[in-house]
Amino acid sequence: MEYGRVRIVVEHDLRIPMRDGALLNADLYRPDTGGPVPVLVRRTPYGKSGSPGGASVDGLRLVRAGYALLVQDVRGRFGSGGTFEPYWHEAADGADTVAWAVEQPWCDGSAGLFGRSYEAMAALLAAAERPPGLGAIAPHVAGSGFDEGWTRQGGAFQLGFVLYWVLYDLLLEGAGLAGPELAEVARAVDRIDELYRDPEAAAELLDRWAPYYRQWCEHPAGHPYWRRAAPRESYAAVDVPVLHLTGWYDIFLTGALENYRGIRDCGTPSQLVVGPWSHCVTGGIFPQRRYGLAADERSIDVTGLHLDHFDRHLRQRADAPEIDPVRLFVTGADEWRVFSDWPVPGTRDLVLHLDGRALTPGPAPADPGADRIRHDPADPVPTTGGATALPGQFTGGDCGPLDQRGVEERSDVLCFTGAPLTAPLTVVGDTVLTVYVTPDAAGADVTGKLVDVHPDGRAELLCDSVRRLAPGADEASAPGQPAEVTVALGPVGHVFRAGHRIRLEIAASNAPRFDVHPRALAHHTVHHGGDHPSRLLLRCLPGS
Repeated sequence: MEYGRVRIVVEHDLRIPMRDGALLNADLYRPDTGGPVPVLVRRTPYGKSGSPGGASVDGLRLVRAGYALLVQDVRGRFGSGGTFEPYWHEAADGADTVAWAVEQPWCDGSAGLFGRSYEAMAALLAAAERPPGLGAIAPHVAGSGFDEGWTRQGGAFQLGFVLYWVLYDLLLEGAGLAGPELAEVARAVDRIDELYRDPEAAAELLDRWAPYYRQWCEHPAGHPYWRRAAPRESYAAVDVPVLHLTGWYDIFLTGALENYRGIRDCGTPSQLVVGPWSHCVTGGIFPQRRYGLAADERSIDVTGLHLDHFDRHLRQRADAPEIDPVRLFVTGADEWRVFSDWPVPGTRDLVLHLDGRALTPGPAPADPGADRIRHDPADPVPTTGGATALPGQFTGGDCGPLDQRGVEERSDVLCFTGAPLTAPLTVVGDTVLTVYVTPDAAGADVTGKLVDVHPDGRAELLCDSVRRLAPGADEASAPGQPAEVTVALGPVGHVFRAGHRIRLEIAASNAPRFDVHPRALAHHTVHHGGDHPSRLLLRCLPGS
């Protein structure tokens, strides 16, 4: 085939041997130049027969630029041998694949790894094995582990994402199901909302085809079970330059930033790009919010960023453009800005205390206050936007900067709102809620949201998270007493414009993004002021 003026040789269904004898299937795209070239490897559980570069990268452009591109089905998926066990084989299999590729006559001995989501995690895990010839990697929307930030967040199970991912992405195709079994999976996808309301029924359904799902449900974050495959466990072993790409509304944002910091702190050159994207919305256009053409992955040229990265580190091209150390799309201002690092140096802490239903700077209010929240598992607070990966995400309808006014009308959602700003305020960094809660004896979830309230009343969600309190949680000094609860709401890069207001929402559920807890009617009390200085911490740029 030809692409532009470059003739491309395509070889389908190469069988690549792994150390245990399994044969993994791959397609090879290479320029017909007559000489060896560097190879870029993308390993995917979603089928190698799609776009060669995946969802964000123009794979044929990589080949036209002089790279071989090897796209491989991971173990047990589609045409690859072995049994698919998510996560556990990607380090060894990825390292074996790179080692095989750099020995082929069409390769000049150098290789890079790249990919999105699971593919990006596979690249990080393989890089820690230090396969021969590996010179650079580019993980796009990667997490730092498969427990916290992937299967769980703040101790809560990420039911909305995990259940749909297994049913839709892992079982509908590539798992070898057919006939009645495949039809049953399709019916389960169609009744996903029913399964969200009955998590045990979902687990029982998946026991037949995806027994790993129940293991995920039963093992909490931090359990040794998860340490078998976790990028955060092996940052020091990643010794090749890394280009990290992620989005403010991506479900794995916190993990991607942890990867950047952890690998950089070990002395490995790292660059970071964060756009106004979710896991599946990469054009900067959400149903209720448009960030402009500059926000589109195509405008920033994600493929070009990959080429610059690999040209510099695989080909040692001195003329390859330098990539900015940290490039962030700052929402509110809706523009790209360059920083020297993340966390952004020189920020100042802005502490806003909960004061009645207000957010106020300065000392904590002397007068105590309290608000009671009723938690009804039959009517949880519905997920409305945020860093989600739910079924509607494929159209952008369930994720991102959605208006929260409908949710805020509920009696089980507390809103604390600051005064209109007299000047712009630029917030860049992690956002943390510290709140005192007396949980129900059955346990509690404490959810928080940071919201930008526009002059016309629109309440735009910026970031949100959860913290789960089990019965008798360690945070509580004694049963029935207030517990100091820390909720890491998430990172932001945002300008609150003059006339806008900062709002904090607190509730006890966010479903189906997180599984409902407890599964019984409960009542919690949120304390503020006096001996319980509940507060919101923002990190702001000087002069704002």
